[in-house]
Amino acid sequence: MPVAGHVHKRCGCRNPQTERQLGAHCPKLTTRGHGSWYLTLDIPAGLDGARRRLRKGGFTSRRAAVRALAQLQTSGSDPQASLLTIAQWLRIWIASRVSLQPATLRNYTAHIDSYLIPHLGGIPLRDLSIRDVQHMFTTIMRRGTITRRPASATLLARLHATLRAALNAAVRENLLPDNPSRYIELPRLRRPHAVVWTSDQIAEWQRSGTRPRVAIWTAAQTATFLTAISGHRLYAVYHLITLRGLRRGEAAGLRWCDLDLDAALITINSQTQRLDGGGLAQCPPKTPTSRRTIALDRTTVTALRRHRDLQQAELALLSEDGGGYVFTTQRGRPMTPDVLTRTFGAMIHESGLPPIRLHDLRHGAASLALQAGADLKVIQDQLGHSSIVLTADTYVIVVPQVARDTAEAVARLIRKAGRRPPGSNRPRRRSGSVRKQSQTVGRRKRHQATVR
Repeated sequence: MPVAGHVHKRCGCRNPQTERQLGAHCPKLTTRGHGSWYLTLDIPAGLDGARRRLRKGGFTSRRAAVRALAQLQTSGSDPQASLLTIAQWLRIWIASRVSLQPATLRNYTAHIDSYLIPHLGGIPLRDLSIRDVQHMFTTIMRRGTITRRPASATLLARLHATLRAALNAAVRENLLPDNPSRYIELPRLRRPHAVVWTSDQIAEWQRSGTRPRVAIWTAAQTATFLTAISGHRLYAVYHLITLRGLRRGEAAGLRWCDLDLDAALITINSQTQRLDGGGLAQCPPKTPTSRRTIALDRTTVTALRRHRDLQQAELALLSEDGGGYVFTTQRGRPMTPDVLTRTFGAMIHESGLPPIRLHDLRHGAASLALQAGADLKVIQDQLGHSSIVLTADTYVIVVPQVARDTAEAVARLIRKAGRRPPGSNRPRRRSGSVRKQSQTVGRRKRHQATVR
């Protein structure tokens, strides 16, 4: 369908009383050479639902303006693309992503506001080049983050993913011929290797003050932590995360209907996420394989039963029902993942243990399960991973005791082989009767050959 448009003449003269431009209503426009010609093109509604108009001016004659308007109407290209800047397109794109989970939407919005728009926002969408995008990433790598910290490869990869998704959408809308972010060179993303808090690692941390990005406790340190927090009202949630490796959002989103304590099973059906406005939302788990059923041990079942009794007593005093959530605040409201993180940090500080993140308990649960003899497939299902490679390479850390046990097993094998009598591995010599029988058969075959 043809795009509607028209041409008109206007000037910059102003009303002497109001100081407002007269525009197309100036009486001098009938005078030859006064003012210039403009075109206006009505553009269909875009992704944001808003209608736009393209205006171009400066034409010296009506004929020139009409010719330019006709070219735009028949070019087959979307004239909206010539209007949009990167900033405008990013706003339109993020507003159209209605299916994103709150945490993902929050991260995308932060990337757009803090990095993409400040570096690329003023560039027309059609004019965005590989050089522009590469320059942005190079600048971020040199200057660091908005908090003046070094930009990690993880941050760069996430920024790139956000920009690539937005520009892919622009390509699909025929607003951009190609996606220049496809050709950008970035530092290789390497997953941090988890470190076990051995005595040497603790001494180095105390000396330098530098802690590993990902760290796990030993079994003894884990036991010390659980003993130290045993009297806390939220002991059960940290016991559960420590032993079974739940994500913090999964733990916060648990409802009593998801638990079958008689069968010692928990089903993960949802997770709690914080909205930008401060509210909470119940969302699907992180991935399809995150929907899972987890078996519980007797000590965890006991901890959850005790927690249920304490919670019911608290809620009775508050005249609240807790919304059916397993873990609630002291006011009977749903627990937020951020509160779990802050409380965990305070617990570590009071326990005197070396620091780890709350998410590191998930790594620790996988590694302790391996140490206890669990199969990798069982650990994968417990954590809800889609690939056993992710479980083996990222989440399972061979703790020193397991490594020492393996080394001792190999040494025992070698020692056992070395205790065999000399020559025990050589082929046995044939007995005399067998040797004579073989010689007789040989003579018989030679005799038959001679007769033939």
